[in-house]
Amino acid sequence: MGFSNVYGVPRWGQRDDVGAAVIDGKGIAAEIRAEVAARVAAIVADGGRPPALATILVGEDPASQVYVGAKHRACAEAGIRSLDVREPADCGRERLIEVIAELSADPEVDGILLQLPLPDHLDGAEFVDLIPPAKDVDGLSTASTGALWRGRGALAPCTPSGVMELLGRIRFDAAGRRAVIVGRSELVGKPLAAMLLAANATVTICHSRTVELEATCTEADLLVAAVGKPGLIGPEHVKPGAVVIDVGINGLGDGIAGDVDFERVAGRAGAITPVPGGVGPMTIACLLRNTLQAASSQ
Repeated sequence: MGFSNVYGVPRWGQRDDVGAAVIDGKGIAAEIRAEVAARVAAIVADGGRPPALATILVGEDPASQVYVGAKHRACAEAGIRSLDVREPADCGRERLIEVIAELSADPEVDGILLQLPLPDHLDGAEFVDLIPPAKDVDGLSTASTGALWRGRGALAPCTPSGVMELLGRIRFDAAGRRAVIVGRSELVGKPLAAMLLAANATVTICHSRTVELEATCTEADLLVAAVGKPGLIGPEHVKPGAVVIDVGINGLGDGIAGDVDFERVAGRAGAITPVPGGVGPMTIACLLRNTLQAASSQ
């Protein structure tokens, strides 16, 4: 069952040589970033100030440094002002509270992003909850999470937002469809479930205690893998013609791999995201859009 026969010809994506349409997340992300840049340029041309994003990095974790650097480069390309706030790994609780309070009170800071994970002596959830919902561009605070589940228009977490954007761009209508999410994290699995429920999908969340994972996954019209286990999802998990979204990014000796065995699953799926080049680029693109939205709402 081909992708075009089920969901219509996708605007973004090309057919893999074994059958599935490969969803071009990199291309979609580039379009979103261009849209944000155009809106920011219009704001500035109208005499307004550009939106401003503040990132807070505690410690010197190499991966976190890479992620923060990529976010600041993306801001610069979009015309968004960025503030790079850094604290040493031994930063105390009171000092971090003070930093977040200062940025929260600054009327020229529209979005605040606390880079996780924090050093072991600091509780990430506690400090994320100190960010005002209007500036919580990562959408991870308790207040933002509650608003998302209540349908109150909260800034939503960037990676699940990216998944929903991909589905929209390939014209996948979730209403009435069976969606299975493998992974129940606060960052992806749970918020994505809320978004898919709001889109009228029937949603199942699977996790490490799920019995008969394979059988549950094969019922899905939309299968999302977000657990951090390379190659966990094989063709035996996939309903023919299903859309498969791979959120996993797993470092290997010679590169990175997703949670889906791409080569084998592509022969069975209707559409699939690659790793890299699928969901990953969408996360920063949605962060830029959230920052612009935060600036507009304030």
